Amino acid sequence: MGTEGVVVMTPAKAGAVRDDCPWVQQLAGKFVVFEGPDGSGKTTQYRRFAELARAHGVGVCEVREPGGTAISERVRDVLLDVNHDEMSVRCETLLYMASRAQLVAERIVPALAKNELVLADRFVSSTLAYQGAAGGMSEEEIMHVAKVACGDVWPDLVVIFDVDEQTAAHRMGLLLDRMEAKGAAFHRRVRDGYQHQAMAEPDRHLMIDATAGEDAVEGVFLRELEEWVSRRNA
Repeated sequence: MGTEGVVVMTPAKAGAVRDDCPWVQQLAGKFVVFEGPDGSGKTTQYRRFAELARAHGVGVCEVREPGGTAISERVRDVLLDVNHDEMSVRCETLLYMASRAQLVAERIVPALAKNELVLADRFVSSTLAYQGAAGGMSEEEIMHVAKVACGDVWPDLVVIFDVDEQTAAHRMGLLLDRMEAKGAAFHRRVRDGYQHQAMAEPDRHLMIDATAGEDAVEGVFLRELEEWVSRRNA
């Protein structure tokens, strides 16, 4: 799958990064997921935005996947261990979902109940891209298990930081975990998987060109997020 039909905002279309973003307060009680291929810079943008939201008085619950709870972190160690090359994609999927189920119950649901902004570094979209589009699991199977793991807890918005495989590989360097070390063809399918998700549900996704520097990417992201918030409240 190519990029036809996917609108990717580029840094050239962005305004300057703004210090004053009062619209961020309207995200209280929402669930926003940061996604993208390994090396996309999503975690950097995730951390920056968490700081920005707090600076505007928004209560923030930060979670990462896999992980985020004591149990989920133990599962993370198993999933990302480079010595576990024999792990099947079906086993991977179920372990990610098990970690996610605990995260939803222990962290996400209580935070939303307190009207906090939940920011997640990866969620079900990652499973659809990595174990689905790249690994061969069907979307139907993944979504069935996701329903069991997450119940009715689902992101209000998924932000995908899009980057080509060459740029991503350069950023990751040589110290790779088990998922990062799967090779260029695998990561190309991951990227295609994310693009497919964005095209399938454009109202619930923002796709950001993440090939530029951190400040430029942040500028694009904030502009697009502000526009999404405005549309949501129109």
